[in-house]
Amino acid sequence: MTVFLRRSCGAALAYAVATNGAFADVTADDVWSDWQAYLGGMGYDVTGEQSVSGSVTTISNMTMAMAIPDTEGTFDMVVPEMTLTENGDGTVNIGFPASFPMTISGEAEGETFSADLVYSHDALEMVVSGTPENMTYDYTANSLSLTLDSMEFDGETAPDDMLALNVQMNDIAGASQMEINEKRNIEQQLTASSLSYDVAFNEPDSEDTGRISGKLDELKFDGDTIIPPGMDVASIEDIYKAGFAASGTFTYASGSTEMAGTSEGEPFSLSSSSEGGRFTGSIDAQRLVYDLAQNGTKLAVTTADLPFPIEMAMANAGLKFEFPVQASEEIQPFGFGINLTDFTMSDILWSMFDPAGALPRDPATIALDTTGTAKVLVDFMDPEAVEELETSDVVPGELHSLKINELLVSLVGAELTGNGDFTFDNSNTEEFDGLPAPSGVANLKLVGANALLDKLIGMGFVSENDALGARMMMGLMAVPGEEPDTLNSNIEFTEDGQILANGQRIK
Repeated sequence: MTVFLRRSCGAALAYAVATNGAFADVTADDVWSDWQAYLGGMGYDVTGEQSVSGSVTTISNMTMAMAIPDTEGTFDMVVPEMTLTENGDGTVNIGFPASFPMTISGEAEGETFSADLVYSHDALEMVVSGTPENMTYDYTANSLSLTLDSMEFDGETAPDDMLALNVQMNDIAGASQMEINEKRNIEQQLTASSLSYDVAFNEPDSEDTGRISGKLDELKFDGDTIIPPGMDVASIEDIYKAGFAASGTFTYASGSTEMAGTSEGEPFSLSSSSEGGRFTGSIDAQRLVYDLAQNGTKLAVTTADLPFPIEMAMANAGLKFEFPVQASEEIQPFGFGINLTDFTMSDILWSMFDPAGALPRDPATIALDTTGTAKVLVDFMDPEAVEELETSDVVPGELHSLKINELLVSLVGAELTGNGDFTFDNSNTEEFDGLPAPSGVANLKLVGANALLDKLIGMGFVSENDALGARMMMGLMAVPGEEPDTLNSNIEFTEDGQILANGQRIK
């Protein structure tokens, strides 16, 4: 139920913000007709009573309803009155009531439920300009908000304190240009001074409670969406196969989150902050691309098990990936990367396992950047195919090549760097216990390993015998470098199944 509500509420808020306008002549009838065509093409059943008085067209009891794709739920919204006012200069103003209701209902885990939400605005102004084939919506508002009003489960009203939700965006300005040809192309821009959220819950059948509140400042969004005609919105897979595609970049200047509550009768709290971040993403029938980054992150956690907070910080954190999602006989490119830069933690946390300060406490960094090619054997847009992966031995794909562009692990005084380039023979899975046979070379450099082993022995974390075994393994796999306590390793996998370490065969 929680996932269903999160997806549905997100769709509702996104719709409420995402209408916008530009240059030439449009009429109120053009705008209303296009709303019906656009929303109808997105799967909504749109109705409303239209009346005209001079330059003002009024749509009374405008109702929008749709089945949410790949769920047992529905979304309904009723706008008591919407006005379309022709300004006499080829533009149209759109007026909304200060608030109106939205309802999400359905069935989850054998239980029927419904959630009533209220969408509200303060001083929302929206003007449409352009032509019927190319409309631009420009809008501003002091604030837009979405609030949970009430919930029902199996026909019974839930207690008011079971779940509370409020999301608000402030000082908003945006534009959305809709080019209406064979496909509908939408370009969107949005800025806001802040986005705040507040979620509280009280589990009726236990003592678990919690509250999460946070804020993002100086938001910006730029995105593009392609909406094809006649797509079947009842299925997410069919939506993308019809040609739906979306891409965008979201940035913010700073953020903070506070969390507190009880779990199994024990109190906990968490606070975090960041100095801004970025999220870029795109999706279509062929590929899914994510690129996330966050700067200056700080985290503090308090639990009943520890008498002091756990404090950590990180200069930069990032995650990016690009994966094909459509089954194909073609070999397709992919990429994956992760970056955790200058990770630190408080001295009091270090003292739990290193009270004497034997280990260097320099900031730690982990970075990995890879690219490659693969053959995808499963349609990841098909929910049934994805579910089958969890219950069967179906292989989701074949790895054909992998290139390690960067490898960096630097912590407690030691540093490992490297790169590599491999291809994989999927017709030979016997040589490496069911895995496709690799061929290629990896180059590795390890600095400070022996000094680290000495410190771990002194701390009692590693025995002399274990350290001896580790040194023998390093001697087998690597050769000394020019600098003190430096080991270099060249690992080669040959096409005939051999493994060579610095030219010496080890398999």
